[in-house]
Amino acid sequence: MEQQLELLWQYQQVDMEVERFEREMRQSPNRQKLIKQRDFLMEQQNVVKRIEQEVAILSDRMEAIRDEITRLQSAVADLQSQVEQNPPQDVEEARKQIQAAQKLVNTISRYETELTKLRKDADLRDRHQHEARVRAAKTRAEFDQLKKVYDVEYKKQSVELERLRARVTEAAKNIAPEMLERYKVIKKHSIPPMTRLQGDRCGGCNMSLPAAVLGQVRSGSAAVECENCGRIIITQ
Repeated sequence: MEQQLELLWQYQQVDMEVERFEREMRQSPNRQKLIKQRDFLMEQQNVVKRIEQEVAILSDRMEAIRDEITRLQSAVADLQSQVEQNPPQDVEEARKQIQAAQKLVNTISRYETELTKLRKDADLRDRHQHEARVRAAKTRAEFDQLKKVYDVEYKKQSVELERLRARVTEAAKNIAPEMLERYKVIKKHSIPPMTRLQGDRCGGCNMSLPAAVLGQVRSGSAAVECENCGRIIITQ
C-alpha cells in the first residue's frame, strides 16, 4: 500500500501540473480579451435587435395614427360639406356643429402631436441602432484580429497540454484502479486530493489528527483520509 500511495502522490504532481496549465490557459490575457469582446458583441447585437423591435412597434403605432388622422380629416370635410349644404337653422344647432368640428380638430391635433413625438423617438432609436452597429463592427474587427493571434497561442498550448496529459496517463499505469477512483472522488471537493503529514497535523487543512489516525498514516498500511477535509494523508 505504501508503494501505491507514493505512486499516487507522483501521479498527483503531474495531475496538478495539468490543472495549473489548464488554469493558465483559461486565464490567458488574450483569451480573456476575446471573451470580453465576444460578450460585448452579443450585447450590441441584443441592443440592435431590441431597437428593431421598438422601432417596429413605433412604426405600427404611427401607421395607425396616420390612418386615424386621415379618417378624422375626412370626417371634418364631411361635416363642413353638410354645413355648407344644410346651414344651421338656429344658434343652438350652429353651436353643436361648431363643437363637433372643434372636437374633431382637437383630436387631430393630439394625434399630430403624438405622431411628431413618435417620429422623434423613432429617429433617436435609429441613431442608437446605428451607433450600436458601428461599435459592433469595430469590436468584430478587433475580435477577428485578436482571434488569429490567440489561435496560434492556443495551438502551442494545446500541444503542451497533450504532452502533460500523456504524462498523467503514463503515471496512472501502475496505480490500482480503485485508488485512482478514490483520488478522483476526493478531487471533486478537495484540491489537491493528497497531502503530506505535517507533524501531527493534516498538511491540507492544518487540523490536528487523533493518535489512532496518526498511527494508521505512519504505518502506511492503508490510504487514510483526513476526518476534516477528506484528503488522503501520507507521511513525509
